[in-house]
Amino acid sequence: MKNVLGREIPERLAERKLRLFEGAFATTPSGRKADRPQKVVKLGENKVLSSIEQAIEKTGLSDGMTISFHHSFRQGDRLVNRVIDTCARMGIKDLRIFPTALFPVHEPLIRHIENGVITRIEGSMNGPVGAFVSQGGKLKDPAVLRSHGGRWRAVEAGDVKIDVAFIGAPQADPYGNANGINGKTPCGPISFSAVDAMYAERTVVVTNDLAPYPVYPFEIQQGWTDYVVVVDEIGDPDSIASGTLKITRSPTRLRIARLAADAVVASGYLKDGFNFQGGAGGISLAATKFVGEEMAKGGVVAGFAMGGGTKLIVDMLHQGTVRTILDGQAFDLAAIASLRDDPNHVLMDPGHYANYDSRGCSTYMLDAAFLGATEVDLDFNVNVNTHSDGLLLHGIGGHQDVASGSKMTVITIPTLRGRLPVIVDRVTTVTTPGEVVDVIVTERGLAVNPKRKDLAERFQGAGLPVRTLEEIKQEAGGFTQPPRKPIFGDEVIALVEWRDGTIIDTVRRVVGWE
Repeated sequence: MKNVLGREIPERLAERKLRLFEGAFATTPSGRKADRPQKVVKLGENKVLSSIEQAIEKTGLSDGMTISFHHSFRQGDRLVNRVIDTCARMGIKDLRIFPTALFPVHEPLIRHIENGVITRIEGSMNGPVGAFVSQGGKLKDPAVLRSHGGRWRAVEAGDVKIDVAFIGAPQADPYGNANGINGKTPCGPISFSAVDAMYAERTVVVTNDLAPYPVYPFEIQQGWTDYVVVVDEIGDPDSIASGTLKITRSPTRLRIARLAADAVVASGYLKDGFNFQGGAGGISLAATKFVGEEMAKGGVVAGFAMGGGTKLIVDMLHQGTVRTILDGQAFDLAAIASLRDDPNHVLMDPGHYANYDSRGCSTYMLDAAFLGATEVDLDFNVNVNTHSDGLLLHGIGGHQDVASGSKMTVITIPTLRGRLPVIVDRVTTVTTPGEVVDVIVTERGLAVNPKRKDLAERFQGAGLPVRTLEEIKQEAGGFTQPPRKPIFGDEVIALVEWRDGTIIDTVRRVVGWE
């Protein structure tokens, strides 16, 4: 079967009948949300356990179950590997893991795929695990990739039933109230796991800082928590940030950022009450910085900024160019400190942020947003999951959610990475459809989606270098070398869900390269 983008989608995979992507807002949800477990903790019961092993025994975790984790520590995470290693030692196998994201630090999971402890993954795989699965690292069912809002929707809708949620909490109290902004090793918001805690059959909060009752703010609440485990280490906050979270110094990429900022200025959206999301990549950070400077120059105060919180956005809050920050995750330690100290830096969960099956998303209130891509094509479709070599190396994050909601979605990309083209005839994988992408900015000029004639006219009136994607691609072609073209097998190794649960594309096993 083919979806509306012409992507070949199987009718069924394993026991799941697949729904085809029909458009960004084609689906209207109906029916009821999933049931939540009904439980009681009676007066005087003690929730505190002494070890991960004891938690596994108490929850009844066994073969074939689904366990979940959050990614707020990113490359500094210690909990996922520890829990899976413990399951392996206890002889538990055939697990489905449901993380919000995996990172290179989780490379040890590969051996647990090989030995049958992990047989299914539903969650983003950034790095070695994704590359392993792409090249035949065998899972029982295809992996499922979802956006932040899409994951929340999938749990609420009952698409994924979590047996045990393991939630790393930098601070918790003995009754199970927990958050990520206090404690010995704060990582920022852990509200990605709030939906897990609410709907899981059993919820285990794992902390290295057991504090007196009550711990607040209540990102994870006592009424959702079955057990609390105290351990020596859950993660390293110093590894939350990465090299991609620094403003670019490349002259080429700075030009892209400058053009992107100029596009926002020319768009007509930059006025008091302007709402925006700044990305976390080097180009997007630079573009956000330039927009902030234009706001300060013109006396414009943003209604809210949204992220991934960074020091850059926090500085704008302190300078008075941003009234409020809405934040679902922190990308550096300055953002974590601001979440603790600044009353206008507000914690936000992914349901509030971007749940399609809801009565409103914060992303729908955005005027402009900066996003990146591994590839874009001549129909403005965007790939952030695979590279041109076909390997699955990145997650979706909030890309789909933000692009769908923002009045002006800006994709910032260089035309070349190394000597490989970024603008292609047809992206390897569609993550975000061209219908929700408005502007693509490169160092060679900016291209406007043909349906946004209003923006094209404004940009041309401001003297910006408006070009077609075909022109930019052709000009860059003289400097490129042919990319290593993947040879795909028939086996589907991952499904890419649109934020409403329909399938926008598949990722197939790479069996070699031409």
